[in-house]
Amino acid sequence: MMRRLVIERLGHRGEGVARGEEGLVFVPFALPGETVLVEAEGERARLVDILEPSPDRIEPFCLQYGICGGCAVQTLAEPAYARWKRGLAETALRNAGLDWPVEPLVDAHGAGRRRVTFHARYEKGAARHEKGAARVGFMRARSHDLVEIDACPLLEQGLAGAPAAARALAQALAGRSKPLDLAVTLTTGGLDIDIRGAGELEEREMLALLELAENLDLARLANHGRLVTLRLPPGVMVASTQVFPPPGAFLQATAEGEAAIAGLVARGVGEKAKRIADLFCGVGAFALRLAASAQVTAIDADVAAVEALDRAARTARGLLPISAQARDLFRRPLDIQELNRFDAVVFDPPRVGAMAQAEALAASTVRRVVAVSCDPQSFARDAAILSKGGYASKFITPIDQFRHSPHLEVVALFERAAEAAPRRRLLSR
Repeated sequence: MMRRLVIERLGHRGEGVARGEEGLVFVPFALPGETVLVEAEGERARLVDILEPSPDRIEPFCLQYGICGGCAVQTLAEPAYARWKRGLAETALRNAGLDWPVEPLVDAHGAGRRRVTFHARYEKGAARHEKGAARVGFMRARSHDLVEIDACPLLEQGLAGAPAAARALAQALAGRSKPLDLAVTLTTGGLDIDIRGAGELEEREMLALLELAENLDLARLANHGRLVTLRLPPGVMVASTQVFPPPGAFLQATAEGEAAIAGLVARGVGEKAKRIADLFCGVGAFALRLAASAQVTAIDADVAAVEALDRAARTARGLLPISAQARDLFRRPLDIQELNRFDAVVFDPPRVGAMAQAEALAASTVRRVVAVSCDPQSFARDAAILSKGGYASKFITPIDQFRHSPHLEVVALFERAAEAAPRRRLLSR
């Protein structure tokens, strides 16, 4: 049904939100204040025409914008864009009942993203494809349809060859006709690629991938974390320490983003902290920096990541001891006695947050807690737990390393006053 709507605001996914006769309507690529013509079906709509554009509307820089679902907001001028992105954190806190100020948005896109995941699908019988030819790219917004891409302007220059490399590898596995994801990371040795979804490989497929890895000059190639070939050391620099992450390991999206987050983490723990816990530590983006002046206990459930951190710590120069431990903090969070040994605790959980660990922290006597999160909603929930336990917010900073998308990093310092006792009733259920 064709409808005329006025966009009131941007939602948390970057879609324009309008109020229709039967409730809210979400319009991708529309901006606040615009009058638009849409094709609507229920709460979802497709933008047909912009009848009255927003004064904040600018031209997109990518020809795929509006087709590819990788970017949600490319046509919003910088000041309005920064307000929207900062507002994601403000709204999440407000919904959690927290009236805390949020600092201005930090732009940490830098040289671009150093990691990217491509999707591969196989289209048989299409006129412009050979039978079983691989199609590689990103998904359309709110769709399972794939948009083929040859380049993405948001990636670091070193990833310029990544789409072609991903396409060649997917083509080598075309006989399976299985949907694949190809996670590509830029390392000091070149492209590091982990293929996911292929299953157990046959000998002929392994041989084909080995040849491609050589021809494409890949640093490393893996199949769902299992090594196919290692040609060059796939390192990443954490400050002055080189780390060799396992295949497909988590890294912050941009090098500048990692540095900005780590700087805020260091600001949060403070210069006087001598015993620090780094929870959900990954390969050590924070631990390897904090160990310059403190003893760090680094914990993560990913055994391979912890082992990579431990190897890097043992070879690094000028660092205090790092105790790298493998432990599932969702099933077995640090308890109160374990936490009370530390001057400061840093936690950087996955998108779901760290509710159980936040509850233990709320009942502890740890003076400073630094939270890092990639999801404002779970961050606000965990922040509310800490608040009820007697912690006060000292700063909350949003960081934008996923420019033009609704993804947002948040770093916050929570501090317990010296005279404030923990409210342990939080843990009673």
